[in-house]
Amino acid sequence: MSLTTDLLWNAYREGAFPMTDDDGVVQFYLPPVRAIFPGCQVKVSRSLGKLIRRGGFDVTFDQAFEDVIRGCFRPGDNWLSEEIVEVFLRAFDEGWAHSCEVWIEGDLVGGVYGLALGGYFSAESMFYRVTDMSKVALVGLSLKLKELGFVTLDAQILNPHTESLGCIEVSWDEYVQIRQESMSLLTDWGVRQAASSSS
Repeated sequence: MSLTTDLLWNAYREGAFPMTDDDGVVQFYLPPVRAIFPGCQVKVSRSLGKLIRRGGFDVTFDQAFEDVIRGCFRPGDNWLSEEIVEVFLRAFDEGWAHSCEVWIEGDLVGGVYGLALGGYFSAESMFYRVTDMSKVALVGLSLKLKELGFVTLDAQILNPHTESLGCIEVSWDEYVQIRQESMSLLTDWGVRQAASSSS
């Protein structure tokens, strides 16, 4: 079964997301609990707030999507395969995959990317090349999402990093309700603009 943007769109509408297994096969996962940032709200610690106020970096959106997704490759972590990268690039061409980039003096130093469906955004992964710049990217993304009318930022699986930023776990039943309500909204980022069965 080839990984198409139609398959990706339909999977995310049901709450499933792709990961590559140890055999290099793309599988879709439905964890029994889900990690979300309610209201797209990211917790800003005192030190992170100080860093953001100090500045010295630029935040952009959708200016280097491929660089961001490839920046999330990690040695020894095989969940992000070339097949997944390629289908996300096609989703970006269709207008429903997005990225937030952080730059210092023209160099990409951090970013986060994901998929938007209505008022729901699934953050897939983030990276940094300068300490804390992935956090800056996530804060920048959350502010942009709220500006555009999004109500849910999905982090999929809770980890200590996202938990420290205000992410919480909700039950599957809670998540289904949140997802359905969020996806019913209309936002500029959350619409497929060039969907095709051959994508």
